[in-house]
This record gives sequence, structure tokens and C-alpha cells, in this order.
Amino acid sequence: MYRRILLPTDGSPEADRAADHALDIAERFGAALHVLYVVDTNALPLDPHARRVFEYVEEEGRLAEEAIVGRAEDRGVDAVASEVGEGSPHEGILEYVEDNDIDLVVMGTRGRRGLERYLLGSVTERVIRMSDVPVLAVRAGGSPETGRAARNADPGSAG
Repeated sequence: MYRRILLPTDGSPEADRAADHALDIAERFGAALHVLYVVDTNALPLDPHARRVFEYVEEEGRLAEEAIVGRAEDRGVDAVASEVGEGSPHEGILEYVEDNDIDLVVMGTRGRRGLERYLLGSVTERVIRMSDVPVLAVRAGGSPETGRAARNADPGSAG
């Protein structure tokens, strides 16, 4: 059912929780796991030290990816791609999905509600709204929250 799963990460506990689900699904379906970190260049300062900040954030992303790739290898999951991108995170994720024929996106969400959700939005929410493939959004508390078209995902495989 799934051949290529994308796990966007930001190194957060929510992304680690999503990694558990992505690894379970990849194991069940024999799918390859793609790991992606997108440096949000829109959030970086525009000053002379911005390059140093960018390099630091990029290295943090690389470390987050390496940790997930290591977990995948420990479980026998083929982690075929580990990439650090830059730009707007949701756009980078959607572009990666299209360019790499991804079948499923698994991502963490902080579970914001009310005004905070309205004002801040989220990368996960944007990906859910704009993705042409199923998106499994894993809440910080651990219960899966399905996004647009995620109803096609096998719920028994995620937990």
C-alpha cells in the first residue's frame, strides 16, 4: 500500500512521536522512509550573523535526521533519503512529496487549539490542507489525528 513515506522533522518531541508511527508503518508495509528537515529561512534574522544562525539551525536539522535514520536502521527500515532543505517548511515538504513520489506523509503536531491555532497556524495544518497524498498527523499526546485523505491510512498500523 505504501512504498515511500515522508517524515518531516524539526527535532521536537512531537516529531519524535511521529517517527514512531512512521517507523511502524514503514515496517508493516516494507516501505522506504524519507526524512526531511526544512530550515525555515523566513524565520531567520536579516543581520550579519544570520549565516551563523542558519548554519546552526541546519546542523540541528542534520542531527535530528541522523537520529531518525539511525532508529530506522536499527529496526531494519530502509531510510533512503535524508535531506536538509531551506525555505518555507510546508512548501518544502509539499515539493519533496511531489518530486519523490511519496505515498504518505507522517508528521507531528503540537495540538494547538482556539485562538493560538488561528493566529499561528501550523506547518502540519498547511500540509494537510494542501497535500495530494494522505497525511497522518500525530498529536503530541500520541493519538493520531487524521488529515485530508488520511482516512485511507490503515489505523491499525499506526499504534
